[in-house]
Amino acid sequence: MTDRTILCFGDSNTHGTRALRFLNDRRRHAKADRWPSVMAGALGAGWDVIAEGHPGRTAVFDDPIEGVHKNGMRALPALLETHLPVDLVIVMLGTNDTKTRFSATSFDIAKGLEKVARTILASDAGPDGAAPRVLLAAPVPVIEVGPIAPMFVGAQTKSTELAGHLEAAASRLGVGFIDLAPVAQADPVDGVHLTAEAQAAIGRAMADAVQQIFS
Repeated sequence: MTDRTILCFGDSNTHGTRALRFLNDRRRHAKADRWPSVMAGALGAGWDVIAEGHPGRTAVFDDPIEGVHKNGMRALPALLETHLPVDLVIVMLGTNDTKTRFSATSFDIAKGLEKVARTILASDAGPDGAAPRVLLAAPVPVIEVGPIAPMFVGAQTKSTELAGHLEAAASRLGVGFIDLAPVAQADPVDGVHLTAEAQAAIGRAMADAVQQIFS
C-alpha cells in the first residue's frame, strides 16, 4: 500500500504541551508520548503522520493578545499545500476558542470548526487533486483550575457543550467525528493540557477512528 498521509491540525495538545505549573511554563512531552506519535505506532507501517500543533491556536479567531498568527484559518491553506497530497486531516481545535476574550458560544465555536472542515473539503490537497478526508475531534473539556483559569472563565460549560454541536456539523458535512471526553480528561494541574497517559489514550482512540474511516 502507498503511504497515506495524515495531517494532525491542532493546538498545544497536539504540540504536546505539558500542564502549566505557572504562566510561560514551556515543558513538552517527549515526542514518543504525544498522541500523533502514539497514533502512528498503533496504525503501523504505511502511514505518514504529521503533527502540526501550535500552542494557542484557535479555529477562526485572531487573538488580540497573543497575535493574529494564532488563527488556524490563516495557517491552514499553507499547511495543506506544504504537506500535499494529504489523505486525512484530523482537526482537534476549539479549546482556545473557549477563552473568555473571544466571547464565543459553543455553537459559534462549532460553526468556526465547520468552516475549517469546509475549507479542507473545498481544497485540492488530497491525492490526485481531490479533497482530503476530515476527522473532527471534540477536545477534552476544560476544567477551570490552575494558573490559566482566568483566561478560561466559562470555558468548562462551553467546552462540554461543544461535542454535540460538532457532531451535528460532522453529520452535515459527511465527515468523521470523535468525542474525546469519554477517552481522557484534562490534567487538573491547569485544566487544559494532558498527562502522558491521556495523550496515549487519545492516540489509541484516534487510531481506531482512522481505521474506521479507511475501512
